[in-house]
Formats: sequence, C-alpha cells, structure tokens
Amino acid sequence: MRILVLGATGFLGRHAVGQLRALPGARVLDGGRAPGADLPVDLATADPAHLAAALRAAAPDAVVNCAGAVDGSAVNLAAVNARGPAVLCEALREAAPAARLVHLGSAAEYGPTDGNRPVTETTPARPVGLYGATKLAGTLAVTASGLDAVVLRLFNLVGPGSPASSLPGRLAAELHRAGPDGNVRTGDLSAYRDYVDARDVAHAVTLAVTAPAPLPPLLNIAGGRARRVREIADGLVRAAGFRGRIEEDGGGSTRSAAVSWQQADITAAAHALRWAPRHALADSLADLWAETRTRSESLR
Repeated sequence: MRILVLGATGFLGRHAVGQLRALPGARVLDGGRAPGADLPVDLATADPAHLAAALRAAAPDAVVNCAGAVDGSAVNLAAVNARGPAVLCEALREAAPAARLVHLGSAAEYGPTDGNRPVTETTPARPVGLYGATKLAGTLAVTASGLDAVVLRLFNLVGPGSPASSLPGRLAAELHRAGPDGNVRTGDLSAYRDYVDARDVAHAVTLAVTAPAPLPPLLNIAGGRARRVREIADGLVRAAGFRGRIEEDGGGSTRSAAVSWQQADITAAAHALRWAPRHALADSLADLWAETRTRSESLR
C-alpha cells in the first residue's frame, strides 16, 4: 500500500508517519516543503495541474493531509487551510480518483457551544475566528469533492512534540526556562477544552487509511471529556516537579473568551473506526515534559 503524507515533518505528520510505516506492506511517501521530500509541494501555492502530474507519478493508494497553518496573516491562513485542500482534491480527482483522502480538520470549526452538550458531527459549524473559518472551508472542499474522503476533526492536541504555538508546548517550554523555583505567567486558564494525544490522532489516521469500507465524511477525534485548561498547567507542574508560581494575568485569547467550553462526542469514530483514545492526560503531559527537557538539554 502506497501512502502519501502531506505535511509529514510537522507535529502531527511525524506521529502519523511513524505509525503508518509500521503497517505491514506499507510504503510511506512524505510530501511537503521540506528538502528531500518524496513529493515536493506547497499546497498554498501549488498549481492543480502540476500537482496532478506529481500525484500520478506517485500513484498513492491513500493520501493523508496533515498540512495546515494555525497562525499568521489572513492570506497565509486562507492559502494553507482553505485553498490547499481544494487544490489537493482537484488534483486527486484528476490523477488518483480511487485514492482515499484523510484530511485533518479542527474543533475550531464548531465555534461556541451551549456549555452543556458534547458536539457531534451534525452540530452546526459556527467558527468565531479566521483560523476556524479557513479550516471549515478546507473541510467543505473535502466533503464536497466526491472522493473517498474523510475529515478527522481534531480537538485540542497534547503529547510529546507539542509546538510552542499550543498552550501545552508553550507552557512546558516556559516551565523549563523558569527552573523549579521560578515564576511563569500565562493567560486565563479557566476555559474548558477536550484534549487528545497526538499519538491517538496518529492511530485514528492509520485506522482511517486502512478501513475497508467508505467512511462517514466527518469524524470527531478527541478525548471525549471537557477539562479545565488549568489541568494542563497542573499536570505539567507535577511532571516537572515545579515549586514556583504560575500567575494568570487574565489576558486570555479572544477565542478562549468566545468559546469557554467545548467537548466532543466521539461515538461516531468508535463505530466507524473502532477507535478510542488510549493515552491518559497525565501520561501525555509527562511524556511532553520528558521530551521538552531532553530536547532542551540536547541543545546546550
């Protein structure tokens, strides 16, 4: 089985590639902007015809799109998150129409909830910011493509390798810089989020790639539990043996203020993929801290 992973060198891409390569008989091709990629491509600027030619040569049985942007200018967010999936779908229809496409979406597409009920795949999408809106546009491009495609709508990510653009990754780095008795400042930690380990996401990707039957167009991938964001700080403090102070300055993000509570219903993923999260949050945070400490010490 030939599997092309776009965005293979990113946080999620690395985890996905690692698990996909463990599949018997799998040949995993990496695609993206990194030097030496098997399929060099930037979906934000790619020409559909040129991409179709490259896909025809690669002849993938499945394509996993992990490419995405979480910040930057409006032009960059729209190009990567909205244009990119649309270009990919157009090229796949031309060059590899039988290939399965697994695209990674975001819980930011849902927007505010009522704070009482977990969101299902039929919950209306009402993103409050440009990131969520561009991710939703990408999801719509995939679900309307007519391809054998599924969007895995990911909730808040955690685990080893969490980037500095995420709260867990940023806080782990700040705790390491502060030392065991230092002070760390954060924004407001009172919102509720649904966290899922990146390794569990990679497992869902692997199951989606190999599922024998057509899949639902959209599946929530999450821990299935709303947790106060402060639990992330508390868990990292325990893992790090931190004795200092964490000070919330109250200056939380606009999105946290607009979306104060979010939890996913993951029943559909359990039925369609036989998937369930396997990593406890405490273990995800301990592994993130261990990876952060090892990476920082190796750079000295």
